[in-house]
Amino acid sequence: MAEGTVTFFAEKLSNLILQEASVFGEVEGQIKLLRNELELMGLFLRDVDSKRVYEERVKAWVNQIRSATHEAEDVIDEFILNMDHRKRRLNTLKFLPTCVGMIDKLPFIHELDSRVKDINAMIGAIMANRSKYGLEGLTASSSSTADQAVSHKEKRAPVVEESDVVGIDDGAQKVKQMLMKEETVGRSVASIFGMGGLGKTTLAKKVYNQRDVEEHFDCKAWVYVSQEFRAREILLAIALQVMSLSDEEKKEMGEDELGKKLCGYLGEKKYLVVMDDVWSSEVWSRLQPHFPDQAKDGSIVLITTRNKEIALHATDSEAFIYELRLMNEDESWQLFLKKAFQGTSTTTPELEGMGKTIVTKCKGLPLAIVVLGGLLSTKEKTKQSWEKVLASIEWHLDQGPESCMGILALSYNDLPYYLKSCFLYCGIFPEDFEIDACDLIKLWMAEGFIQRRGKERLEDIAEDYMQELIHRSLIQVADRRVDGGVESCRMHDLLRDLAISQAKDANFFEVHENMDSTFPISIRRLVIPQNLINHDISQCLHNSSSQLRTLVSFSGTIGKKSWGSLQEHIKLLTVLNLEEEVGGHVFPRDVGQLIHLKFLCIKELGSHVKLPSSIGRLVNLQSLDLEGDDCNIPHSIWKLKKLRHLECPLGKVSSQSQINKCVNGYLGVEQLTNLQTLSLKGGSWLEGDGLGKLTQLRSLRLWECSTSYLKTEFFESIAKLTVLEILDLSFNEGHTKKTLVNRLGLVREKKNVTIDHHNKTLLPGLMPFSHHAYLYDLSLFGMLEKLPEQIEFYPPKLLKLVLWECKLTDDPMMILKKLPSLRILELRYDAYVGKKMVCSSGGFLQLEKLELSELYELEELIVERGAMSSMKTLEIHYCYKMKKLPHGLLELTNLEKLSLRGSCHKSIKEIEKAGEEDWDKLRKIMC
Repeated sequence: MAEGTVTFFAEKLSNLILQEASVFGEVEGQIKLLRNELELMGLFLRDVDSKRVYEERVKAWVNQIRSATHEAEDVIDEFILNMDHRKRRLNTLKFLPTCVGMIDKLPFIHELDSRVKDINAMIGAIMANRSKYGLEGLTASSSSTADQAVSHKEKRAPVVEESDVVGIDDGAQKVKQMLMKEETVGRSVASIFGMGGLGKTTLAKKVYNQRDVEEHFDCKAWVYVSQEFRAREILLAIALQVMSLSDEEKKEMGEDELGKKLCGYLGEKKYLVVMDDVWSSEVWSRLQPHFPDQAKDGSIVLITTRNKEIALHATDSEAFIYELRLMNEDESWQLFLKKAFQGTSTTTPELEGMGKTIVTKCKGLPLAIVVLGGLLSTKEKTKQSWEKVLASIEWHLDQGPESCMGILALSYNDLPYYLKSCFLYCGIFPEDFEIDACDLIKLWMAEGFIQRRGKERLEDIAEDYMQELIHRSLIQVADRRVDGGVESCRMHDLLRDLAISQAKDANFFEVHENMDSTFPISIRRLVIPQNLINHDISQCLHNSSSQLRTLVSFSGTIGKKSWGSLQEHIKLLTVLNLEEEVGGHVFPRDVGQLIHLKFLCIKELGSHVKLPSSIGRLVNLQSLDLEGDDCNIPHSIWKLKKLRHLECPLGKVSSQSQINKCVNGYLGVEQLTNLQTLSLKGGSWLEGDGLGKLTQLRSLRLWECSTSYLKTEFFESIAKLTVLEILDLSFNEGHTKKTLVNRLGLVREKKNVTIDHHNKTLLPGLMPFSHHAYLYDLSLFGMLEKLPEQIEFYPPKLLKLVLWECKLTDDPMMILKKLPSLRILELRYDAYVGKKMVCSSGGFLQLEKLELSELYELEELIVERGAMSSMKTLEIHYCYKMKKLPHGLLELTNLEKLSLRGSCHKSIKEIEKAGEEDWDKLRKIMC
């Protein structure tokens, strides 16, 4: 890990030398010397890593290198901070002669010169002392095999999915029998238990997702529990999967009230609830009252746990407990082949013998087999290559009795340094946390983990890193986007334990579990877990000798008071990520002093938050993500030329006054040419053709745009953004503010909106999307005269289309059925105001999901035979005039989920009352 620390800082120095040569002045020579020494040191560390030298004396030498690097980084960053303060001070004294400014700079230059010389001498001594540590044999390696792992893009065979894991069919059948026992009265409880890494979650998911299990229950829900148990969050997660809640209920209902509502709903259902990864008997004791005993016969709660005592506590009979066994020799080998050879069994007798020896070391533990197979899939299929891995396994297993952790540690140690940092960073997230892939990539970039590869986009390189970690089974895909990319991911708890252990050993990050903990003398990254609420975290930093670079909080710990006490410790901060701040957060006015900040994310800002104009001083900021009910952003935001991701859906940028333009020069969106993601409210900044100059934009979401901005220049700008992948345009004229806010689920009531849709057309100037070859997700909110009939108008690879309040009078299905790749179609809130909708035969052959929501005039949906042959999910919500089920619904043989809210109830009751065969089919897919 020290290699990563040194290499990342050496690259940072190289960039600074290019960008800040005039700032360093006569010290530039010493800075270059420092950079050169670090680069050489990095190569020596690479040799240490490649030769797997792990003795304590080597660790001591590596720790000296890491400390020297951290000290050097502090010195350089503090100097840049001082120069920024000096520059601002001189800007207020413009009348002073230039010579005064030079004199003012001299003390800082002299101090930097002295401190860098000391550090260079220290590094020289450390390198010279290699002989004392018995490291004379180390050489400056130019590369290593591991480093080539993600050196270029490559198409890999699909990773073995968890559901394909061999050896669990027998267990799946037994668990299914427990869940589907017909003779059980009311609600029962079943458990799967076994040691970590055995595949409890994999087994439960395999059963949970099977079609006959889905059809057996009226509703089902899956929730992750983990060690950081919070009852209200568990109940809310279950409720959101089985029933509808208003926005007020989601925010305001307490544990008891929410539990009663859930209990009342489940009492009328035959339900399945899976509670995965339960660590304490208290979990079931506390939640049990909310799962009614007197539910429909056959209702069941399934618990997965490592502890048999927990299983016995929750379960009435041992007949409802399944103990997961270790894999046998043949099952272990088959699973290994799937991972190491990507599903093929092509091997040689020589490799097979060695492979079986390697598999034996895993002792039947699936997680160890999968991770080790993932490691070997990256190696050459030669005897020499596999012998090295076997030798490493034996070394790791000799270090302690925990064989699984030894094998996981081997897979970690095999990673190149930049992937090690990315892997460890996943450990900052809470156990069983669903990590947003885009957020993770932005964090990796801000930390400097992503190494440039020619002209490739950093985000694409980072996505390759993520795919490599997935390929090695070190992180798991939780959800995918409609285009197949990773939407979110998770980390197995054993791998998370490994990441936290390795991070602590390398002083990579600290998880602040206890305010009374003794912290190391140098904390670079601090993580505040969910279970710490309203603590003053500055207390844990007062012993730290270095400046904090990353602060990540998953609880409401940063208030107005805390911010003031933190300032002294965070002035060199690079990442500030406040994931679960409680509403009403006051945005700190002096945030502009954090000039090294690259990533700023604050959730739940509250209402009517105003960002300070000093935010324009965050010249290194790459990502700004703010979530709140309303947010005023100063026009100084356009100064941030390094910004790549600006996401503030309800943020409105202020206009620049004429006086300000005269004094400070014009500021506009076109200056942010590095932007990849833009999500804002519309405003005067849309005037002109500035938007069209952001030619690197991949995702554009514009909210509440007034028609006053719908001029030719705007639509021409959209047409120029040909690398867009996601486009969401929301226009409103005469709408109350509540209209869009309702759309985002932030208010309780819906306001009646009266628009003369015969005279209002809010999207008249849309130009064809035929040149948007990468656009797969398109959302339009606003009036349309009618949908263009020419298929060439639409993006050629469109996968998802959402239409809001378009007031279409002609049946849109006649046109949209021709889109060849469309998989998801959502028509919402009077997108169509006609009475009848027909999906004709041969149309929508790729469509997997159709959502019709709040189409208040719709009375009838007809699905002709041969239409929508791939349909899996149909949702019809609050189409109040639609009394009957869609004609031809039961012809959709692939339909797995039917959700009806405020629609079709008359027809459902008639079918249920008649007791027809159709009712049995319908009941199995309704949720």
